[in-house]
Amino acid sequence: MPDTTPLNVFAITCSLRSSKDASSSELLAQQVLDEMKQYNITSSLIRAVDHDIKPGVELDMGAGDAWPAIREQVMNADILLLATPIWMGQPSSVVKRVLERLDAELSETDDQGRLLTYGKVAVVAVVGNEDGAHHVSAELFQALNDVGFTIPSIGVTYWVGEAMGSTDYKDLQETPESVTKTTKSLAANATHLARLLKADQYPAI
Repeated sequence: MPDTTPLNVFAITCSLRSSKDASSSELLAQQVLDEMKQYNITSSLIRAVDHDIKPGVELDMGAGDAWPAIREQVMNADILLLATPIWMGQPSSVVKRVLERLDAELSETDDQGRLLTYGKVAVVAVVGNEDGAHHVSAELFQALNDVGFTIPSIGVTYWVGEAMGSTDYKDLQETPESVTKTTKSLAANATHLARLLKADQYPAI
């Protein structure tokens, strides 16, 4: 019998646009969440720029900082999904701020000395109208792994349009088959890995 232990995924869309505007990054993130539903997953999604995430590398940067409440959702999740556009061949400045705030997790451990992010899976969704999806996912994977997250096989789904083109992912009439297939693989692999880690946590050193 397949393991159907309930899991929770928390998605942070790191578009430069607020939620009043359509976002290709959020569309792809939502497609990942939709694909995960069949695996007994509950999910939630936020648009990072809708929240006042202060710059810094501490758990709480003081008055008005929205990160502590967002971090609570990260800590309650079994899977973290970061979705980002590509700008100038780079991850968005918004996702870089999220990663900077996650840096504080390096100082947070359980009673056996393990990072609190151990046992949590992280996946990535990337969209853009230029080359750079592999570069962007590599940057995010390294940062997420550094602070304790585990990356599954096929840990990224992405779409890039024609170089210097004007068509966004959200403008496509239908999702390309290759993207659909990759998103399905990401959802299946991430949930499988999350259940394995939930049942058998990393050892203490």
